[in-house]
Amino acid sequence: IVPAGEWDAFMAALREPLPATLRITGGLNHAKEILHCLKEKYFKELQDLEVDGQKVEMPQSLSWYPEELAWHTNLSRKILRKSPQLEKFHQFLVSETECGNISRQEAVSMIPPLLLNVSPHHKILDMCAAPGSKTAQLIEMLHADMNVPFPKGFVIANDVDNKRCYLLVHQAKRLNSPCIMVVNHDASSIPNLQIDVDGRKEVLFYDRILCDVPCSGDGTMRKNIDVWKKWTTQNSLQLHGLQLRIATRGVEQLAEGGRMVYSTCSLNPIENEAVIASLLEKSQGALELADVSSELPGLKRMPGITNWKVMLKDGQWFEEWKDVPSNRQTQIRPTMFPVKDEEKLKAMNLERCLRILPHHQNTGGFFVAVLIKKSPMPWNKRQPKVHQRLPQRTGDTEVAGANTDNGCECINEEPTLPESQESKKIEELQNSDTEQSKNEQRVCGPPPSKKMKLFGFKEDPFVFLPEDDPLFLPIQKFYALDPSFPKMNLLTRTQEGKKRQLYMVSKELRNVLLNNSEKMKVINTGIKVWSRNSDGEQFGCAFRLAQEGIYTLYPFIHARIINVCIEDVKILLTQENPFLSKFSSETQKKVKDMAMGSIVLKYNPDPEKPDDLQCPIVLCGWQGKTSLRAFVPKNERLHYLRMMGVEVFKAKRKDEELESKTEEEVQHRLTQTEEEMDVEDKEHDLIIKMEAEIGEESSRSPVKSSAMEVENKNEGLDQSSNNANSHASQESKDTSNVKD
Repeated sequence: IVPAGEWDAFMAALREPLPATLRITGGLNHAKEILHCLKEKYFKELQDLEVDGQKVEMPQSLSWYPEELAWHTNLSRKILRKSPQLEKFHQFLVSETECGNISRQEAVSMIPPLLLNVSPHHKILDMCAAPGSKTAQLIEMLHADMNVPFPKGFVIANDVDNKRCYLLVHQAKRLNSPCIMVVNHDASSIPNLQIDVDGRKEVLFYDRILCDVPCSGDGTMRKNIDVWKKWTTQNSLQLHGLQLRIATRGVEQLAEGGRMVYSTCSLNPIENEAVIASLLEKSQGALELADVSSELPGLKRMPGITNWKVMLKDGQWFEEWKDVPSNRQTQIRPTMFPVKDEEKLKAMNLERCLRILPHHQNTGGFFVAVLIKKSPMPWNKRQPKVHQRLPQRTGDTEVAGANTDNGCECINEEPTLPESQESKKIEELQNSDTEQSKNEQRVCGPPPSKKMKLFGFKEDPFVFLPEDDPLFLPIQKFYALDPSFPKMNLLTRTQEGKKRQLYMVSKELRNVLLNNSEKMKVINTGIKVWSRNSDGEQFGCAFRLAQEGIYTLYPFIHARIINVCIEDVKILLTQENPFLSKFSSETQKKVKDMAMGSIVLKYNPDPEKPDDLQCPIVLCGWQGKTSLRAFVPKNERLHYLRMMGVEVFKAKRKDEELESKTEEEVQHRLTQTEEEMDVEDKEHDLIIKMEAEIGEESSRSPVKSSAMEVENKNEGLDQSSNNANSHASQESKDTSNVKD
């Protein structure tokens, strides 16, 4: 595992704390501005600084990560959090992480998504996704072109642990994508999904699959001190079977020509090469290891190993399966041993696997293998069934043919179901389709409540707006929505009573949701685009724009847009409810003849003023009779102000005052997060008489225990219930359903 002569260096590296690393969210318009801000301001302030007797080195970019978007420093996370000299830098990291502009992620954890080679049209499955840092990377790659609000691809992020799913939701929601769905299943038996292609039901195969399996974690010793005490060889023996089952299920669901990345944060060959070799052997040539030696230049790596031994907890070693006594054959399995047949071994190309050793570039330990599927798995090979054309549903034209560009209709591999069972399934699907066409509201509910007892919380259903829903017409008219606006993709989380929030998904995810309501336990999907505004009908529309969905909605909005200059943006972001007289004369003219209500505030950079902010900004706002205000969460406000060169460090003092209040006051404040802008408070009703008071705050209260501190699969489970928001918490009046 460790080259000759390097053992001491390897062990010395493991005994040093892991350096802090961060990744700037790629694909965002603001990425270049954040990078510029980091380099020119925060990194320079770290120069010549000493903390606890340790000289702070200038952060360095990871040479193998594209476009200088990943950086590491010699500071440990503990020092970053505790040191007063680094308070400003740490506050910047916390705030930008909450906005989704930066992710605190271990360097080696960034490798698997990069090796997937994701394109915006790819259908992606992340099998063991929590806590979600790699999922976030995948979402970024889908949105590589920020001018396309709805990429054709999507990410289905799965985790077996219900609580960790909410941690995953928190991570994903920072990126405000309509193309992510979080589901809760055992990865080793994740169900086959169906999609509608030109009126036919077809099995969904994924173009890319990330298979980052549970592991013993011996590569994480630098940050998980417990591993030193708890590690035994038994860990790997117990996990090997599960890892192989998950990887097998992954390749079954992979499209021909698709790529699956298998990874662990372990260096034990029983969890790594043994799993890959077993998978290759039983694939009978359907899979091959990809040669990725030319990818990620600058990344120091070791080749996969081809020979290893298996050891029991008591210290017994075994070189071959035949040597294992019968009373030990439940603990040790034949798939744990290396392949002895030289020809077979050579054909597997196990040296194409990647091993990352901690002392080579000051990281954690890691293993990655990239598999390509050349043909269906041997146990799935059979003639494709003739698909019966299903009755076309009215209003579903946007779903039909959604995936035809991605090659899904060409794949002949079928789910492994007995013939009778399969025909029964097709019949059920047809019947459900017929019923659904009769039903005005298209509902994707959770499985029946009896099944739900196996899991945690019961989720609210996903209800797509019917085509003729009277709710939509005033919205369309008020914001002059483009005829191309995909209104069929709007959904709510309630079947009865007033719809308080409207969410949006891509048409491809809509296709998945509608066709798999009985198979999937969906935890969360979609981004919020509109919120009900108390008595908003008086202004012509009952729904105001939501900031988290504004970049998705903006291309379709043709009315109520006010272009503002940079000075106006500063006023909007620093003052709670500024009078119109404080804005530029151009802005005052634009709002003069505009009716009261929700508006879009757009800043366009001026290329002739290179010192000004050079990326566009879109903000949600509210226009009153005498005032104009922005509805932007606190951390997002701070982000824009930093990018404009405004000093915001003093904002920390307010947080400290908040902490000094009584527990009841703090609890009251924390419950008034961004939902306060959802205008459900009684105070908001005063808007009719006093347009200056649309809710007490426009800011989101800071989350004390950020998900950025939980970058690996062994940390932070207890934080998930505090950190992860779900749609149910916004929709349900019943506090027992709230996940916050």
